[in-house]
This record gives sequence, C-alpha cells and structure tokens, in this order.
Amino acid sequence: MTQLQGVSLILFALVVVGVLRALDLRALVKDKHQQHLVFGSAAALFGLWLFRAGIFDGLDVHILGLTIITLMLGFRYALITATITLAGATFAGYTTWDMFGINGLLAITLPILVTYLVYMVSFHHMPRHLFVYLFVCAFFTGAVAIALKTLALGAYYYIEGTYSWNIIVDNYLLLIPLMVFPEAFLSGMIVTVLVIYQPTWMYTFHDKFYLDK
Repeated sequence: MTQLQGVSLILFALVVVGVLRALDLRALVKDKHQQHLVFGSAAALFGLWLFRAGIFDGLDVHILGLTIITLMLGFRYALITATITLAGATFAGYTTWDMFGINGLLAITLPILVTYLVYMVSFHHMPRHLFVYLFVCAFFTGAVAIALKTLALGAYYYIEGTYSWNIIVDNYLLLIPLMVFPEAFLSGMIVTVLVIYQPTWMYTFHDKFYLDK
C-alpha cells in the first residue's frame, strides 16, 4: 500500500465513522422498510458494478448508479450503502483492498457529495418543479457524477505513476463522453419511475414541494 493509498484509507474511514455516528442505528434496526432500501440498493449497485469494461487494471468503466441511491436514501445512507457494495466488490476480487480508500473517496464519496450538493442548490435556489428535480438532480447530476469520478481516478493513477498520461487519456478519459449519457439516462429514468410509482422510497422527493402547488 502506497502512502497516498494509506492516507486515503484513513480519510475514508473517518468519513464512514462520522456518518455512522450521525445515524440513529437503533432506529435502523427497528425500521424494516429502511433496511430493505439500504440492503436492496446495495445489492442492485453490486449488480451494476459487475458489468465493467477496460483494458488496464483500474482503468475500467461501469454504470455508477450513485445519483439514484443518493436521491433515494440521502447522503448518509447512500454512503453506507455504497460502502457495503464496495466491500462486496472488493471481496469478490473486482478491485484490490489497497485501493479501498481511493475508491471510497473518489468513486463513492465524491459522486454522492456532488449529487447531494446539486440537490440542495436546486431545492433552495431553483423552482421546485418536478421537471427541475428530474432533469437537474437526476439526469444532469448523473452525468456530472460519473465524469468527475472518472477524472478524479484518472488523476490519481497519473499522480501515483501507475500509468502514463497518454495511456490514461486514450484508455480511460476518452470514454467519458460514452459514459455520461447512459449514466444520465439511467439515473433520470429510474428516478422518474420511482417518483411516479414509489415516491415513499425517495428521501429527497416530497409531493408538497414538487406537486402540490
């Protein structure tokens, strides 16, 4: 494990511990509905992350799905859910344990944080309209989240000296335009379906703000 990986692991551990301390875990134990959402979302994420493509180790791409999870569960539960998925994917051999901190910070915390920040800005500074929620918080933010995650990991591999900049650009960063639309489309589509058919699953969506005008 390199120094950068070690520091990232410590920082990510501090983030997770801080989130766990802020959560009412006793309430979670009693709330079967919330348990189903958390662990069901973790299983769904794991399925999405299995379908990945890439030539070089680490420089692979897959549907992220974290914008959906964040809008469903909120920042804290989304982070815990994604951490469970990352642990499962690492245990299954889809990534290595020495990358756990890096993946935790750049591939989980960053997209979730960006999604929640966009949601907060949209909620407080934009019209509270259903289409604003769907297109800004889900569609647009899904594209931004996967683009930032890919750029951040590409920068890490370059700083660490794992790959040359040309390899990172040609085999990783150039895939960003191919990934943003599928991610955005899936995020927008699934959030739309959930808002229509299962609005009680959506932590960030409330009828009185977006529909009851």
